[in-house]
Amino acid sequence: MVELLLVVGLAVAFFVGFNIGGSSTGVAFGPAVGAGALSKTAAAGLMTLFFALGGATLGTEVIETMGGRIVPSEQFTLAASVTVLFFIGAALLVSNLFGVPASTSMTAVGAIAGLGVATGTIDWSVMGEIVSWWLVAPITAFWLCAVIGRYLYPYLEASFMLESDGPEKTTRERVGTALVLVIACYMAFSAGASNAANAVAPLVGSTEVNLGVYPGVALATVAVGVGAFTIARRTLDTVGDGLTQLPILAALIVETVSATIITLLSQAGIPASLAVSATMCVVGLGWGRATRTTRLKDAAGAAVSGPGDGAGTEMSTGAIAEKPLDDEAASDGGQGSVPKIGEEEPDDVTAADLFDPSATGRVVMLWIATPTISAVMSYLVFRFVPIF
Repeated sequence: MVELLLVVGLAVAFFVGFNIGGSSTGVAFGPAVGAGALSKTAAAGLMTLFFALGGATLGTEVIETMGGRIVPSEQFTLAASVTVLFFIGAALLVSNLFGVPASTSMTAVGAIAGLGVATGTIDWSVMGEIVSWWLVAPITAFWLCAVIGRYLYPYLEASFMLESDGPEKTTRERVGTALVLVIACYMAFSAGASNAANAVAPLVGSTEVNLGVYPGVALATVAVGVGAFTIARRTLDTVGDGLTQLPILAALIVETVSATIITLLSQAGIPASLAVSATMCVVGLGWGRATRTTRLKDAAGAAVSGPGDGAGTEMSTGAIAEKPLDDEAASDGGQGSVPKIGEEEPDDVTAADLFDPSATGRVVMLWIATPTISAVMSYLVFRFVPIF
């Protein structure tokens, strides 16, 4: 019976890692594949390599937090570990069904917290620190990118000129493509640092399994690699094609800010969501970009009330792009083509296209709902199911 349960646990852990590889590869390398910087096969190989590096370095801190700091490792019996992994796998299913990047990290912590509350062993100080950073991280991501979008984005776009309508790439475009590739590897490293724990932390923490940290990282890496070389090909198509509307510069900003936030949190042993931070970066960059057409108090009012006609729209990332600079503006580096704040035409950059409060609200609500449901269901299972 124990051997069978161990096989089930390893299979569920592999399933979680497999899905992480499928989703994270598209998020990290979609821009690079879409820009023609590398093939899907090369993207999968780099994803596997840098995920392993992230998991084996900073990721060990997150694994230890989730495998023994929120609740004592003695609570991770083999049955409890398999149950927690089941909740993580269920979160991936919910995320796919709703089309929203729900956080497996948050859901995993929710399941572990439910175990701790049910057994009376949860460390509330550790849990409070984690939840605090769950609030701080996306807010920080939003406002950093909002400031960049409002005050810096047009000048960066004019200075770097990473895209043009010409048939051949310019030197600046080639530099931009190389930067996208470098940042993609950085995101893969960040994904390993934060997500390796989601696949194996319960098994590493289990005293019955005795799976070491580095063997756990190896298991997660193999699973992620299989996902990267298989199901990620579709997500690479989706993200790569979708990013034809998202400028290379915007992708660089979103990836750099979100990966840096998660890398810093992983170094501190805080499990946090790369998908959540990246999404809030996109929203913040778009909202900040939109506010250049208005004064600050008008933009704040629009963020609260939404579009004036009350019509619901989907949150758009493509509208961050502006009209390409004309030849005359490009000849002088584009510097003279950047209008001041308040002088841009609303028809060129609209808040309704870039920032939709209703769509953002639905995403945020699901981020709150998934770990909450995970924690409640975990509590009920560990509290009232006889085998526990």
